[in-house]
Amino acid sequence: MSVHTARLKVPHGSGATTAARTAARSALRLWGFTNTDWLNDATLVITELVTNAIRHGGGLLALDLRAVRGQVTVSVTDRTRVRPHRRRADLTGGRGLSIIDALSRAWGVRPNHAGKCVWVLLPTSARPGLA
Repeated sequence: MSVHTARLKVPHGSGATTAARTAARSALRLWGFTNTDWLNDATLVITELVTNAIRHGGGLLALDLRAVRGQVTVSVTDRTRVRPHRRRADLTGGRGLSIIDALSRAWGVRPNHAGKCVWVLLPTSARPGLA
């Protein structure tokens, strides 16, 4: 059984989301996830998770990736125990959880010593009709 894990060091500040997206995409490609549509969806989910942690979670503490038997789980740890909730979409945001719902197999939240961890289980292939 092939297991891959990565804890990505993400800088604080304006480049955090770009750095997280780039590093995560590189790790997933290295692990053999090469379908462009799947990678685009995974990268979008990672972008939303990191952005939400920075904007609403008191700052990103950790970004973890885990791949086991083709199943990829992305986890983001932030500094607050406040659970994510849907906001009304407007010009500044509010679409993150809808995007995560649409592109993931499942997602959830678990508290931890630092605040909370939001995890997402990605589907094993690109959205139907895109492969």
